Amino acid sequence: MQGIKDKIRTIPDYPKPGIMFRDITTLLQDARGFRKTVDEMVQPFAGTRIDKVVGIEARGFILGGAIAHQLSIGFVPVRKRGKLPSKTLAQEYQLEYGTDAMEIHIDAIQPGEQVLVVDDLIATGGTAEAAIKLIRAHKGVVIGCSFIIDLPELGGRRRLEALDVKVLSLCEFEGH
Repeated sequence: MQGIKDKIRTIPDYPKPGIMFRDITTLLQDARGFRKTVDEMVQPFAGTRIDKVVGIEARGFILGGAIAHQLSIGFVPVRKRGKLPSKTLAQEYQLEYGTDAMEIHIDAIQPGEQVLVVDDLIATGGTAEAAIKLIRAHKGVVIGCSFIIDLPELGGRRRLEALDVKVLSLCEFEGH
């Protein structure tokens, strides 16, 4: 069987010139590749109590839902501002030009719950950092972050590790 990295399609100049978009849909449509990905994203946390999985919009919902199902635990979405229907807590983060915000329902995480954060890719780490801060604002404990792809030159891993968070990625790609 091919490796996980081999199943990820690269689309040049999407969504704008100079960007090498890492498309995981080719990985997700392969049943064995998808299963292997989910297994490998959670395996390093085996033996650790995990109460909830937080998935970051949008591909983190697919992966986080599958991981939560595998572990028989709850799933919590972290979404862009204005997308969640009930009362939320927001955390702003920096974009290249300006700011945006991620939100979580105010009742999503209980104090002391152990949480695994999941997304498809870590680049600058801004959205993952916002998710971590939202979990910690609820007095939840972030036991780690799990990603399929790391773009190391953009510094996201270092940013999260500076927050004292364990970071797992299954493969690295150069360029962005």
